[in-house]
Amino acid sequence: MEEHYVITISRQFGSLGRPVARRTAEKLGISFLDRDIVEETAKRMGLLVSEIGDQEESAKNPYLYMKFPLGIGPQPIEDEIFDVQNNIIKDMAAKQDCIIVGRCAEYVLRNHARKLSVYIQAPYEWRLRKSIEDLKLGEYEASKMIHDVDLARDRYRRRYEKNVQDAFTWREIILDSSVFGVELCADIIADTARRKFRL
Repeated sequence: MEEHYVITISRQFGSLGRPVARRTAEKLGISFLDRDIVEETAKRMGLLVSEIGDQEESAKNPYLYMKFPLGIGPQPIEDEIFDVQNNIIKDMAAKQDCIIVGRCAEYVLRNHARKLSVYIQAPYEWRLRKSIEDLKLGEYEASKMIHDVDLARDRYRRRYEKNVQDAFTWREIILDSSVFGVELCADIIADTARRKFRL
């Protein structure tokens, strides 16, 4: 039986990477995996979701948790979370066709035979405007959030993607969502997947 295919989508904050991923999953009729990974990690570690860094419910700013891709706290705990999450990502990719958002999935699944990795980006000013409009943030708060989240994601990637310095390593498609928008980005990814995986 042919191996399941997986699409990984990483993104800059405010570039609408998550909506692109969700829409692509809808177009292809496959699973969209994001929060599922956090919940399964907490389950396997015997912790509450909030204990592995999801501040969504308790933080004053519901987007604060985005600064930490999966887990905050002492390094040994973060490393353990990363190891558990890796196993979950591999398990999910082995069981079903799916889209996985963030969490270095393009690196974790670098040896997966049927993988398409995508990076969603957009110019800073566009992301600032979208953050203000869509997330209802003030300009200073939106600017700080973009800076902090992008920096945290880059540090996370550099920490766990061993010996990799280029942010675009493992990515096969790089899309500017300010040019294409959510719908066309999703179309491009879905059409590429259909051709690559002969769907």
